[in-house]
Amino acid sequence: MSGTYSSGKTSTVMALSHYTGMPRSLARTIREIMPQALPGVRLADVTPAQFLQLTMRRHTGRAVQEALLGNDFISDGSSLQEWLYGEGRLRYGMNPNATAAGGSGLAATTEEEMVFFGRVVEQYGQVFKQHVKATYDAYVHLRHELPITADGHRPMNNEFRTTIDTMLLATLEELQIPYHVVSGSMAERLETIAGIFGWTPVMGTAEAIELARQEYDRQDFRMEHERAAARS
Repeated sequence: MSGTYSSGKTSTVMALSHYTGMPRSLARTIREIMPQALPGVRLADVTPAQFLQLTMRRHTGRAVQEALLGNDFISDGSSLQEWLYGEGRLRYGMNPNATAAGGSGLAATTEEEMVFFGRVVEQYGQVFKQHVKATYDAYVHLRHELPITADGHRPMNNEFRTTIDTMLLATLEELQIPYHVVSGSMAERLETIAGIFGWTPVMGTAEAIELARQEYDRQDFRMEHERAAARS
């Protein structure tokens, strides 16, 4: 399941897993990773080097989850997004929030840092593309139908989000991975996706959506630096 910030990937994956009985891979979020990796730091403040660490942690977590699930699962996003979020920061700065209103977003970094960051991100891209090509049979891409959630964590930059979206679909074309662009209400999404892959529902859409809502509500949405404070 692909899409960028606030596209509904997680809730759709949760509901689809209940609806079809297909297991899901749900990698740890950056909010969950950061208190261990970078205690007290906000995503908006990470340096290029720190961002690379987070990218690798996220990819490794995904790969482990996928290996444990075997050949049949639904994934909440993929490592292509981790790579492209790095590519996007080369264009919009390490803090895309700062460029939403026309700023540079590069004040905390040097040109040399960003050049090296770009070289590493490019190499990560080669690895992640190979992983994705070998792992996924198809993508379902969710259209942007919701505004970006103003939670202080996600970059509030619609141009950044649109750029990532465009690059992601172009990469799927490059890798020749089949993809299906899906939109509509949650019930419509579930019925459409199940139909695409010929999956037989194991419950109704309303029940699956309610179970997903309960599951989603149990998530910890505290900011990453708040989690670090709570751990100390």
